[in-house]
Amino acid sequence: MADNQLQMTNDQSSRTHRSGFVNIVGNPNVGKSTLMNALVGERLSIITSKAQTTRHRILGIVNGEDFQMVYSDTPGVLSPNYRLQEKMLEFSRSALVDADVLLYVTEPQDTIDRNPDFIDKVKKMAAAGTRVFLIINKIDLTTQETLDSLVAFWQAQLPEAEIFPISAQERFGIEQLFEAIKNALPEGPAFFPKDQLTDKSERFFVNEIIREKILLNYDKEIPYSVEVEVESFQESDDLIRISAVIYCERDSQKGIIIGKAGSALKRVGMQARKDIEEFFQKKVFLQLFVKVDRDWRSSTGRLKHYGYDLT
Repeated sequence: MADNQLQMTNDQSSRTHRSGFVNIVGNPNVGKSTLMNALVGERLSIITSKAQTTRHRILGIVNGEDFQMVYSDTPGVLSPNYRLQEKMLEFSRSALVDADVLLYVTEPQDTIDRNPDFIDKVKKMAAAGTRVFLIINKIDLTTQETLDSLVAFWQAQLPEAEIFPISAQERFGIEQLFEAIKNALPEGPAFFPKDQLTDKSERFFVNEIIREKILLNYDKEIPYSVEVEVESFQESDDLIRISAVIYCERDSQKGIIIGKAGSALKRVGMQARKDIEEFFQKKVFLQLFVKVDRDWRSSTGRLKHYGYDLT
């Protein structure tokens, strides 16, 4: 018995532990957030069909006995038109600095000329030795002939990259990709406690769920002019009481968000409350208010207040 216990101890101590940062980048609407959630196994990033849904760099941590994967979802790469978009691009660029494995996500309709400068940076990373996985997502929406031509195209563009055709929505190819990422991680200790799932706070996820419902319920400029801030989060054994403010840039936007007799805001609140309850597995009482914060998207101070800062 003593010899068997000693052998088990030696086996465990000799087991290699792998850990690293797996950063997900790509153009808007290629499925980065869907992929992140599929790999992490939790709904950490909000998902809509609209561009610029993801605004922050969000970490999702996957732990095993002999590995820790620190996934990072980032905003879609774009040419910024105002200060908020500049900050979003900074989040995307920062993912090129600390990646142990870089997942560059494309989809069948994606083109290389959308952001050639960013592609050049990815090429340099691959040439310098960073493991780059070129992900062709949404393959369930294309033909085998088109997929074959896409694989050949990306092999020519990024010869050092490994190519993975997947469907994150349908979870096709996710298991194989997960194993390839795990095997590509460098040896090393865990960066975070093994029971930690993300670097974001509970309030952050409440903000994101509310903002997702705004993206789904309003058109044109409204969703992009909005920021959400939780002012109060009080949790008891059987209930979470949340008070949050939806900030917009114009009085006219405030009226649209509230809607006739408050109908639009009520709809957002009901949808958000349902998802927040599912996220926390607890009953939620949610109060929403709408206020004007003029031109916040162009104010460095206000952006820092809302968490759009790398420091």
